Amino acid sequence: MTDRTTYVSLAGVRGRGWTDAMVRDLLGTPDVQGRDPRRWSLAPVRLYLLARVETVERTPEFAEAAVLSRARSSATGAYAERRRAAVLTAIRTEPIEVPRLPGPELERRAVRHRHLLGARSPGTPGPDGRGGARTAGAPGPDGKGTARTAVAPAGSLVRWQVSYLRHALARYETLLDGLYGETGRGEAERLLRRRLYEAIGAAYPSLARECRRRIAVEG
Repeated sequence: MTDRTTYVSLAGVRGRGWTDAMVRDLLGTPDVQGRDPRRWSLAPVRLYLLARVETVERTPEFAEAAVLSRARSSATGAYAERRRAAVLTAIRTEPIEVPRLPGPELERRAVRHRHLLGARSPGTPGPDGRGGARTAGAPGPDGKGTARTAVAPAGSLVRWQVSYLRHALARYETLLDGLYGETGRGEAERLLRRRLYEAIGAAYPSLARECRRRIAVEG
């Protein structure tokens, strides 16, 4: 069995400041490669002789590669930060245009939207995060239906209206483009949600309380 005290794993090499590209270019083939008999793993064991690693670390080539790696990392971080700042600025300054609809029309559309998204078994969470039983106010054969507050559970119609308007503003999600898992994605999503709900509450004061509740719950 190889004496592991004289070897360092790939993870150990990375922990010493090496990138995978540096390992490939400066160390090349591992000194020990194969399966670890002590534990099952899909990835083969790759071990590098510690003395060889330390020797390479004292070379000008390693120093140059390390400098280039830090420069690339710094440039990538700077770009991500610039992109994050640009997206946050765009979200803060973008005018949010909420559809202005007469009360009955908004109710009808909200119930229809709820029906389309909530055509599921009773109790399944819907777009408002609550139970999803179908309502008697869902669209009928003519595709219109009757959006009457009398057939909706107490408070549901308000939630459905906010959900519909939130859906109607989905185009503003494009403001998040370019932040796929990058720094600031969560911050940008929270800011956008807040702005959309605030805009809905401002356009429809009767929905403001529900919008504030969602801001508090969703962050």
